Amino acid sequence: MIRLSTKGRYGTRLMLNLAQHHKKGPKATILKNVSREEDISIRYLEQIIIPLKISKLVKSIRGAGGGYILARNPEDIYLNEILQALEGTCCLVECVEDHEYCERMSECATHEVWEHASNMLKDYFESISLQDLIVRAEKIHKRQKSAKRKGKST
Repeated sequence: MIRLSTKGRYGTRLMLNLAQHHKKGPKATILKNVSREEDISIRYLEQIIIPLKISKLVKSIRGAGGGYILARNPEDIYLNEILQALEGTCCLVECVEDHEYCERMSECATHEVWEHASNMLKDYFESISLQDLIVRAEKIHKRQKSAKRKGKST
């Protein structure tokens, strides 16, 4: 089955963390704090941040108070951009993107299936912004908080 790598998953968590800090103010976040908050190795975060910076999704701030910030507002950064920076294109098979990859494409019954599935996945990831993920994270946090209160009161 198709799976995202840890690079894509952890990179999305990194970006969500930066988005949550972005809402608190323009202060840069250091990777050491993200590492602690997300329980991801600092060395791995240092590798992941590079393609995100190259793709202009994050900016680095030097000096005292330095670290990383989002390059745009959370509502303007979409999951597909993050995944593309970290994983590459969102195609299930090579022939969807490179029509010269396979000489059997014109007679291949499965090509349309792979193309349709790839487009559905891409459209879905294009519909979710970091702001949407912030809202989801807040709902989860509220549910957990409520469940803890209910557990204490019984």
